[in-house]
Amino acid sequence: MTPNRARTVFLLAHTGRPAAIRSAELVVKGLLRSGIGVRVLEYEAADLPLPPEVGLVKEATPQCLDGCELLIVLGGDGTLLRGAEFARASGVPMLGVNLGRVGFLAEAERDDLDKVVDRVVTKAYEVEERMTVDVVVHQNGDIVHTDWALNEAAVQKAGAEKLLEVVLEIDGRPVTGFGCDGIVLSTPTGSTAYAFSAGGPVVWPEVEALLMVPISAHALFAKPLVTSPDSVLAVEVLPHVPPGVLWCDGRRTVELPPGARVEVRRGAVPVRLARLHHASFTDRLVAKFALPVSGWRGAPH
Repeated sequence: MTPNRARTVFLLAHTGRPAAIRSAELVVKGLLRSGIGVRVLEYEAADLPLPPEVGLVKEATPQCLDGCELLIVLGGDGTLLRGAEFARASGVPMLGVNLGRVGFLAEAERDDLDKVVDRVVTKAYEVEERMTVDVVVHQNGDIVHTDWALNEAAVQKAGAEKLLEVVLEIDGRPVTGFGCDGIVLSTPTGSTAYAFSAGGPVVWPEVEALLMVPISAHALFAKPLVTSPDSVLAVEVLPHVPPGVLWCDGRRTVELPPGARVEVRRGAVPVRLARLHHASFTDRLVAKFALPVSGWRGAPH
């Protein structure tokens, strides 16, 4: 069947994974067979067994998704977060297929590839928006860096030998200060990522909130905090202490000199995710962590 160029899907894959290469081949063949055009990055195409009909894009810019109705991402959490950068910048919904471990951002597993292709072909998917955070770094009153995150912005110590000394602030008012390994400033989506590992609560994605989760704080009061989505969270690195580092989604980093101030607020631009299933987040949570629910009897009739 001749591809219908009125419908085009962009494919992003972790080509270092054999599973991703096999999955990409299956997805591409299924879409082309159904008349849907496929576009990939040229440097990834070199590692993928792709037919000549596939469109190649030289530069990884937001414009490379122009005209695409969907971004399909094959890989683990790192690849999905890379895809989220494309999705946010372009506004194109992202459909993730998990080839890694947990994969809360993914909508399907590697065994679901036939279903993924079928749902894309028939447009049997819905799109939801996930909250992001905008991040601003101040130094001596000047803005020295801006960034964003889908999961979290993490302020961490730069070296292993000394604690990071910080003061935490919410809505312009100080809350507490202590030495720690770091602070995770998270969205609900990120509550099952780094914030979860640091002991933060699991927050359902539809809940609008911001999280502040200390990492190994040397303090009596260092509990995770959940705030309004309209709050402004801030972490100040104290002067005359070793520098820290800021990580956004574990992908983008910048050094935080002593006295730096990191402000996090609700992001102006969400990330759009394509959803194939109507299953509740509760079911997904149970499945991803293999939680023991074998004795559940359900609600009384």
